[in-house]
Amino acid sequence: MKRISAVFLQAVIVLIGIVALVILLWFPSTEGRAANLDLFSIYSDPFILYGYATSIAFFVALYKTFKLLGYIGQNKVFSSNAVKTLKSIKYCAIVVGVLIVLAGLYIRLFHHKEDDPAGFLAICIVATFVSVVFTTAAAIFEKLLQSAIDMKSENDLTI
Repeated sequence: MKRISAVFLQAVIVLIGIVALVILLWFPSTEGRAANLDLFSIYSDPFILYGYATSIAFFVALYKTFKLLGYIGQNKVFSSNAVKTLKSIKYCAIVVGVLIVLAGLYIRLFHHKEDDPAGFLAICIVATFVSVVFTTAAAIFEKLLQSAIDMKSENDLTI
């Protein structure tokens, strides 16, 4: 049953990645200042390129989550590879959170006076909060898993 659950969750992770990729490619051409630009100008906009650079850490975290679910499905969750994977997920969440905060600060400080940045800043606050939640969860799971591995190795040594 554990293997089926892990495969299902891996499929959900792949679906999240596909939806995120479609949104990254489609959304810039429909909203904001890029709505009236040609295709080259849309995807050479510095702020859109910044969003793509931020998404790299997001997709790395998705890949690492997929990999962690593979370890769970193979009953290899109590391994140093699983701890390293959780550590990578934690670092990716930190990077995404910091980059979102920087984007929010940039928009807050340098927006046009006739524009209202409240919607974008609200999205930044929510996304940063989600990133902090993922960072905290990954850190807790990493510590729990590391302590379980340490206890297991101590028990193996005493036997």
